Amino acid sequence: MIKVEHLTKCYGDVTAVSDLSFEIGDGQVYGFLGPNGAGKSTTMNIMTGCLSATDGRVIIDGYDIFEEPLKAKAQIGYLPEQPPLYMSETPLEYLRFVGEAKGLRGGELARQIDEVVERTKIGDVKNRCIYALSKGYRQRVGIAQALLGNPRVIILDEPTVGLDPIQIIEIRELIKQLGQTHTVILSSHILSEVQTMCEKIMIIARGRLIAFDTPENLERQLSSPGEISLTTEAGEEEAREILSGLDGIDDMSFAPAASGLLSVKIRTGTDNIYGLSRSIFFAFARRDRALVEMALKKADLEDIFIELTEGGAESGEAKK
Repeated sequence: MIKVEHLTKCYGDVTAVSDLSFEIGDGQVYGFLGPNGAGKSTTMNIMTGCLSATDGRVIIDGYDIFEEPLKAKAQIGYLPEQPPLYMSETPLEYLRFVGEAKGLRGGELARQIDEVVERTKIGDVKNRCIYALSKGYRQRVGIAQALLGNPRVIILDEPTVGLDPIQIIEIRELIKQLGQTHTVILSSHILSEVQTMCEKIMIIARGRLIAFDTPENLERQLSSPGEISLTTEAGEEEAREILSGLDGIDDMSFAPAASGLLSVKIRTGTDNIYGLSRSIFFAFARRDRALVEMALKKADLEDIFIELTEGGAESGEAKK
């Protein structure tokens, strides 16, 4: 569906995107992550034809965005971080304008407007001025305009920024539904949001692709340690002795806890953190020492993001 080949963008002596290459298939939701200044927005603007490239190619459904821009752009629906809305118009007036700009006319224009209004659930506000709508409804109107023309690719830049929790849930559900019929590329700084909605995740740093895989595979492949926190009635010397006989513990620290108890933090790189926690439980039980509390923390997308963007970009190789 989308093929990016050796994409490079320079602003004078500054290279915003450096030899970036990846391929995106059909009909999934892809997360696009990167720290500020990583080249994420630049890449999205080039992919949508809003910005030229210094070098490289972008192919959208077989059409080169630079050589056949009209055909390539017809396959893309784009929602920037700030939706390009005309506040004095109603959603219907605005969608009619956008649809005509995309070449829709007559009955086909009316049919598609009705369809996107229904799909984005803005029927109750379609005749109100956009300036009077909540931010959540404005985002829905922005998504509706991106859907006009029935593009095969939907690119959404920070679609839930500034929304309240209920609006975020509603927009996330809408994006999941879009992923069933479109290829969706979602840019977000909310890592839990990407992990929840996206089948695959791309991470870039310093203009280079450093990871492109499923969230599950990234968790398995990277070495971010898990952590086990426990509170026990055993003393530090006894707890250290109990734990020293167990495999899979990389490091442990001790601190006094309330009521004369001991707090222990254990770091582990094992893939089977649940198996290790079970071994810990029975090791203390054999010594007749109670574990008052135990909590597990596995490596999550935030840990992966930090590990990759702080160190992984140096090699310039994507983890797949």
